[in-house]
Amino acid sequence: MSQGVALKIKSHSKIGSKVKKVILGFISFVIVLVLGCTIFYWIKSPGKLRQYVDAEGKVLEGSLCQREYAKINGTKIGMIIKSKDISNPVLLFLHGGSGMPEYPMTWDFPSKIEDYFTVVWMEQRGAGLSYNGQMKLEDITTEQYIDDIIEMSKYLCQRFNTKQIYLMAHSAGTFAGIQAASRAPELYKAYIGMGQIKDQQASKELAYEYMVDYFDKIGDKKAVSKLKKYHGTKKYDRICNGYMCKAGIETTRLAKSEATGIFLPSMNSPEYTLGEKINLWRGLIFCKQSKLEEDCQHVDLGQRITKLEMPVYFLSGAYDYITNNHLAEAFLEQIEAPVKGFYRFDQSAHSPIFEEPDEVVKVLNEDVKRGTNRLATSK
Repeated sequence: MSQGVALKIKSHSKIGSKVKKVILGFISFVIVLVLGCTIFYWIKSPGKLRQYVDAEGKVLEGSLCQREYAKINGTKIGMIIKSKDISNPVLLFLHGGSGMPEYPMTWDFPSKIEDYFTVVWMEQRGAGLSYNGQMKLEDITTEQYIDDIIEMSKYLCQRFNTKQIYLMAHSAGTFAGIQAASRAPELYKAYIGMGQIKDQQASKELAYEYMVDYFDKIGDKKAVSKLKKYHGTKKYDRICNGYMCKAGIETTRLAKSEATGIFLPSMNSPEYTLGEKINLWRGLIFCKQSKLEEDCQHVDLGQRITKLEMPVYFLSGAYDYITNNHLAEAFLEQIEAPVKGFYRFDQSAHSPIFEEPDEVVKVLNEDVKRGTNRLATSK
């Protein structure tokens, strides 16, 4: 072997050794990072609910803060019940997603509704506290969710010794929620839809038009080009949420990414254990593959719901383009109901309950509880 060839082999050997060191160093860094994050969130996740306390730090008499489970249609369904005073009327809250419980968000964004209602944050079949690895995807259907909501409502009426409760739903929760209200009106004092679904395909097109106009006005030619290039493709669905966040028309007006808008707030809550937090995301991924999610995205509820036998209230952010606020307002106009009220929140996107909680509470106390619509944007 010549000296030149030997030097080349030695040189390649040194390069290979350096590459191996870099790879091993990177792998070690990732392992340390994952372990560090796991330990951090484990410490930060004791899973104890925040109680209502008096000036002396004692649990407030008559309050209720607990994690509870009930057998609903053969499945163990989890819920968080929060109330400053259990004599307050019961309100069943249906989260969106599909499959994304919203109670964890209340740690960073207090909703304040528990001060005036006994709020049951139901974590629906396959989601969050109700997730289990043995569940079948074919069980996550619109009909099953409607049945679960009705049975949960009956359970709560018995649990709190009341004839009727309030039903409040958000985002994807409104899809099955409003249909449950239509089928079992005797159970509900009123239906409140926040970020009410009507026709998601139409809503997506309106969001696309808004974003193209928005990014054009601020001079972001790259964003406009990408949106136009991929519009109508599978890749558009993957990039759409990110651009909606940047335009301020996604989960909240101020969240500029789904990580800061949903992931970090949900992981930040100490009221869930680390395992429960992991199940939040396992459940979300699971439910997003379901027939329920497919129905949410493709069924026009305007063809299903034309009449409700209780007061109906829609709460929408002016910048909500996930479930377009203008479509929701038009949907309410076509519904026949004893009392109707549409409320537009000027500083909100998709989540007025977290973005403008004081204004939401005002509507609930001054109109919903009284069965009136005096504060409504339109009636």
